[in-house]
Amino acid sequence: MSKTRLHLDADASNKALHTALVNFGHDVTRTPNDWMALDASDEAQLLGATAQERCIFTFNIRDFLILSQRYPNHCGIVLAAQNSWSLSTLIAALDCMVRETQAADWIGQVRWLNQWKR
Repeated sequence: MSKTRLHLDADASNKALHTALVNFGHDVTRTPNDWMALDASDEAQLLGATAQERCIFTFNIRDFLILSQRYPNHCGIVLAAQNSWSLSTLIAALDCMVRETQAADWIGQVRWLNQWKR
């Protein structure tokens, strides 16, 4: 089974978060990068992450819930309410999530990061 690969969308694209997860050995990308412009739409970010076989993490709950219905074969959407997380708890929860799941677990799934909050 292949490991979960993660993409941080523009709303969740924090350099410190990205760096911490990469330093833990995870395959994580963030907006912007060579395949995703900083001003990419939510739709473009979801489709880009799916094309790269990446689960996408976002704080943009409403828009991504709508997109998950429009594109049901995405590679996973992880949602979190931004104001309920510190950087350290966000890093810990995403680290735990990536370690505990496989890419196949995420196909078409929308899940809340709270599942991995310790």
